[in-house]
Amino acid sequence: KMGSRRNAITQAVYELHPVPETVRELITQMVQICVREYNDRMENRELLVNLSKAEIEELASSGKIGFGVNYGEKKAEEKQAVENALQCFEDGIYRIFCGTDSLQSLDEKLSLTEECELTFVRLVMLAGRMW
Repeated sequence: KMGSRRNAITQAVYELHPVPETVRELITQMVQICVREYNDRMENRELLVNLSKAEIEELASSGKIGFGVNYGEKKAEEKQAVENALQCFEDGIYRIFCGTDSLQSLDEKLSLTEECELTFVRLVMLAGRMW
């Protein structure tokens, strides 16, 4: 969103073991990590969560203040989530950037280091008419 004062991208640190050699392996590992985190949040629900002022400010800077609780009752299925993420990448639903370089195909070779900054960008289709 142009002219927005808040950060549109929130940084997160992930450890990938082993280091992925292709985009396919990168997506697979990232989805596996996120599915595990999602399912763990479902299992470890707390009835009452108190957020400190610092936590509220940090969450507000990313655009959403929440308690990190999943209210759904169905756990995510890892295999299905990986297949979906791979298909969405091929269909151009999201893009991945390694620094400023766009990753183009699932079989593209990667050479990641600890300093590599990956950015996942979900693309939004705009609807409208052309006159």
